[in-house]
Amino acid sequence: MHQHKLVGKQHRKARLDSLRTIHANNRPQLNKQSPVIKPDSKAFDFKSHSAYSEVRIAKAASQTLGVKSPFFRKADAVTSTKLKIEGKWVSNFASYDYLSLNLSEPIQQAVDEAVGQWGVSSTASRLVGGERELHARLEARIAEFVGTESALVMVSGHATNMALVRTLAGQGDLILVDALAHNSIYEGIRASGAQHATFPHNDFGWIDRHLSGCRRDYKNVLIIVEGLYSMDGDAPDLASFLDVKQRNDAWLMVDEAHSMGVLGKTGRGICEEQNVQVTDVEIIMGTLSKSFCSCGGFIAGSDSLIDLMRYKAQGFVYSVGLSAPNTAAALAAIDIIDEHPEYVTALTKVGEHFKATAQRLGLDTGESQGHAICPIIIGDSLKAVWIANRLLEDGFNVLPIIAPAVPDKSARLRFFLNRDHDEACVEKVLRKTASLHKQSLNMAVTDLASG
Repeated sequence: MHQHKLVGKQHRKARLDSLRTIHANNRPQLNKQSPVIKPDSKAFDFKSHSAYSEVRIAKAASQTLGVKSPFFRKADAVTSTKLKIEGKWVSNFASYDYLSLNLSEPIQQAVDEAVGQWGVSSTASRLVGGERELHARLEARIAEFVGTESALVMVSGHATNMALVRTLAGQGDLILVDALAHNSIYEGIRASGAQHATFPHNDFGWIDRHLSGCRRDYKNVLIIVEGLYSMDGDAPDLASFLDVKQRNDAWLMVDEAHSMGVLGKTGRGICEEQNVQVTDVEIIMGTLSKSFCSCGGFIAGSDSLIDLMRYKAQGFVYSVGLSAPNTAAALAAIDIIDEHPEYVTALTKVGEHFKATAQRLGLDTGESQGHAICPIIIGDSLKAVWIANRLLEDGFNVLPIIAPAVPDKSARLRFFLNRDHDEACVEKVLRKTASLHKQSLNMAVTDLASG
């Protein structure tokens, strides 16, 4: 036996020596007198990337017109509805903190305790070592709050939609998606390999007509809508979409990123708002970064849906588990919302007051239903940027949404409304917006730099 081991070791050593000789003989010989050839620097300059041309054009337009970019404004400090930007405190209308809970003491205390017990990172994918008791508690709490059998949380809302759509649909399936749905949904569709069609915004009749001629051509059909659309602040007629999906043997997915904590008497979303049974909807998606004061996304639905996602969704299986502070923050926020439905009522009143005041001042609020999101339609993108910059000078942080994020000539100022926005602040910012908008109507684009 000992002799066989010795022979084996000698054989392996001979093979390694042979390989080393081959590599040494094939290694290129460097001539010290040969010139050093430098790679073409353009190959490593991402300014030559085709997509960078759009960035360059946008920057050039701003510089030429003297209009400062309103994006990536850096805040040095924050309170409930105020930011400190470049040393100046301004009222903030660009926050997802709809219920004004982000700096609340119960959430901060819950985060401190979770970090003390679990540390910060989950340290691994939940499948292979990152599963924490805290995750199970949050998922059970979400399922209870939403009204479904189960729930699953992930580290990113964008990744949640991508993982959800690409896991549920594939070749031989059809996805029908609202024209104003979020980018994450469209990215999931592209990754899924399924056929898809975009239907006109909130047009459930279009879906019914479309499926009447082609439903038999597909194995599964997935219809996707949002509970509250982030660009326009409007909601679909959910009962009508449910009727269409039932009649055509389809699944319905509702993205409640902006509606959870906002719609319904107790903040449970569009189903509560429109008196629809949540169990009639196959898939509820939501984020933790809005009313739940955290970061990440969740899926809520049947036990079988959640089991499928837990074991097959690549965005979950191959990603680290949600961090302890984010998990604890969301848990605490849900408890606060459950204990204080009056917070949701107060937010609703802010939205109603904002919309009524804007319309009284002659401002175009588009399709907004007066919830937590309300646009002021300006039209021209550069004028929207100019107004946003002037508002910042006057103490208001309001961000413009411009082409191509919205259709050309539909540029707007998008106001995110929080529970702690008082009536005086709302009226002041809207009066200033109306004045600037009126002024901009009489200005040529080239006048914006000096205006």
